[in-house]
Amino acid sequence: MTIQRPPSSEVEAPHLERQLSNRHIQLIAIGGAIGTGLFMGSGKTISAAGPSVIFVYMIIGFMLFFVMRAMGELLLSNLHYKSFSDFAADLLGPWAGFFTGWTYWFCWVITGIADVIAIAGYSQELWPGLPLWIPGLVTIAILLLLNLTTVKAFGETEFWFALIKIVAIVALIVVGLFMIFSGFSSAAGPASFSNLWSHGGFFPNEFMGFVAGFQIAVFAFVGIELVGTTAAEAKDPEKNLPKAINSIPVRVLLFYVGALIILMSVIPWTEFAAGHSPFIAMFSLAGLGAAATVVNLVVLTSAMSSANSGIYSTSRMVYGLAQEGDAPARFGNLSRRKVPQNALFLSCVLLLSGVVLMYAGENIGKAFEMVTTVSAVCFVFVWSIILASYLAFRRRRPGLHASSTFKMPGGVPMVWVVFAFFAFVLWTLTTQPDTLVALVVTPVWFIVLGVAWFVLRRRPVHLARYEAFKADLQAEQEAEAEIRAVQSK
Repeated sequence: MTIQRPPSSEVEAPHLERQLSNRHIQLIAIGGAIGTGLFMGSGKTISAAGPSVIFVYMIIGFMLFFVMRAMGELLLSNLHYKSFSDFAADLLGPWAGFFTGWTYWFCWVITGIADVIAIAGYSQELWPGLPLWIPGLVTIAILLLLNLTTVKAFGETEFWFALIKIVAIVALIVVGLFMIFSGFSSAAGPASFSNLWSHGGFFPNEFMGFVAGFQIAVFAFVGIELVGTTAAEAKDPEKNLPKAINSIPVRVLLFYVGALIILMSVIPWTEFAAGHSPFIAMFSLAGLGAAATVVNLVVLTSAMSSANSGIYSTSRMVYGLAQEGDAPARFGNLSRRKVPQNALFLSCVLLLSGVVLMYAGENIGKAFEMVTTVSAVCFVFVWSIILASYLAFRRRRPGLHASSTFKMPGGVPMVWVVFAFFAFVLWTLTTQPDTLVALVVTPVWFIVLGVAWFVLRRRPVHLARYEAFKADLQAEQEAEAEIRAVQSK
């Protein structure tokens, strides 16, 4: 039985369309969970933590699953929420929506710039002599055109990008298992599961090596919350969002833990090094030179996928901020195809700075290592705001929580367990000089936001748009209550 929701005003404003189907949502969630960190960054993680990196990924995935469940319960409590910055603004106050939205935007802009540089670098490996600016500009142009058409085009593109990543990981696991069970041997020794514990045990670099794994691996999970920014454009969100969120543990076990177990069984962990893709190393070792080239293309696609996600999520976040009065009104306009084109142009213009940075000097790699750490710290802030919003939801709207069909397991006590884990992650960032610098620099962003918020919060235009936002949410909540009342009769 379908019940029409009443419009929140007499003349309904243009809104984002629900064009993302179940397969789009599922693959966007997988694409978010499998970042470039797995393909490009796992070499550094393995060299730092050894086989204990398996437990690092399992623990991070376990903790972030509860963040996603809290986010899912909140998004489904009111289908007028466009993303997590909306429920943060509603439950914690307008300041939270402002800080969350702009911080998430900042995270993805940085990640997107890093992706553009990675794409240019890998393109040069495949086509030596190619000027760096060409793949950079071509990438931005392609992603802009794909996102300007319809949200369905974004979903379709991300579907195939994610599928390519899945096929590559499954191929690695299958080839690796064949090498192990067929008695394959190389200069590094025989391929065997015993390689996991025969080179210094599971914790060869002791506790601090294990700790070092966390500070690198957290960035690999950046984007896992991306499914939350699709809420306003998902078909049948009550069915599709829970399905996507609940599959996160399986994805982490298969794609992260499974792939890493195979990699370290075929090649001892001592052979891996930062800056080299373990995937390419394993296929090259197997004598599959062509496959190694294909994996190079997969890594390129993975970076393209991440940049695509970044353009999508930053444009939707700025659109939501404009709706609430936290960004210029022009970014709240939609094109005839129901796409926030002005917000898209803003994201793409900022990605162009990645092309400029490629010519900024030879230490750009180290600079980006620091910048991606800043991004990871900001993502921890966003994940923490999601949990804080959940605590406010439980306190302020117990009736909605009681009627929820997608409750967060563990409830309030589990929120505090995850908060304690985030405190541990921040502590790990103080153990290395480069990540410590990034941790010290990050508060500058929040100081800038604080100044901007102090100027913005009393402006009449901002206050009026925030009141309209609250009125829309109230109308949606009343409509939901009417629907539940009719369905219970």
